[in-house]
Amino acid sequence: MSFGAGVRLSITTLTVLPVRGGRVDRPAAAVAMSVAPAVGALLGVILAALLWLLREAPAPSLVAGGVTVAAAALLTRGLHLDGLADTVDALGSYRRGAAALEIMKKSDIGPFGVAAIALTLLLQASALTTLSLIAVVVAFAAGRVAVPLACRRGVPAARPEGLGALVAGSVPLPVALLGAALVTAAGAAATPDRPWQGPVAVVVALTAVLLLVRHCVRRFGGITGDVLGATVEVATTVALIGLSLS
Repeated sequence: MSFGAGVRLSITTLTVLPVRGGRVDRPAAAVAMSVAPAVGALLGVILAALLWLLREAPAPSLVAGGVTVAAAALLTRGLHLDGLADTVDALGSYRRGAAALEIMKKSDIGPFGVAAIALTLLLQASALTTLSLIAVVVAFAAGRVAVPLACRRGVPAARPEGLGALVAGSVPLPVALLGAALVTAAGAAATPDRPWQGPVAVVVALTAVLLLVRHCVRRFGGITGDVLGATVEVATTVALIGLSLS
């Protein structure tokens, strides 16, 4: 069935969790992108458990945050960070179309990409020093809501091949909006003293994703796998910052 294959594809694409892979086709990819927020929540639970153990050790707060961020990179193979670096390098070049896509294909990372990774890791680790465990789960789920939003119907692929071509436009808009609504509602539990803060943080994070996707479509002609990775990191980082504000 497409659903089972899609769930396995989502887990194996977005994490390193030991799940047997299934078929890879357009129907499975549509399911995989649609259930990405649930996979993000699962990842968030694992990271929240690690953060709790580090705090109980007790490790210094910044050390606990840094180790948790490192674990997140390991659990995702660093693919999202790599996509962020490639996307920022291409955007920073001020080139368009095929010229920008060629920069994204290069194996090296330019100064824009290095700065993007460094700042992202610093901001995420710093935010994790103060967050509740529920907020960690919400933030990483919000980061993966970026995936169905970026892959919603009407968003084209920048290339005729690759991950972007497989998943672009594969998620019906109501499905993408449902995932966004569920995680936004869950945000209230992340900030019980100020129940409006969590939902607002998620909405701001997803708004940043929509703006980034719009800009990438204008510059590259569509989305790529690297753009998807960039949206995940941007949404996660913005959500973490918004949830950490006191």
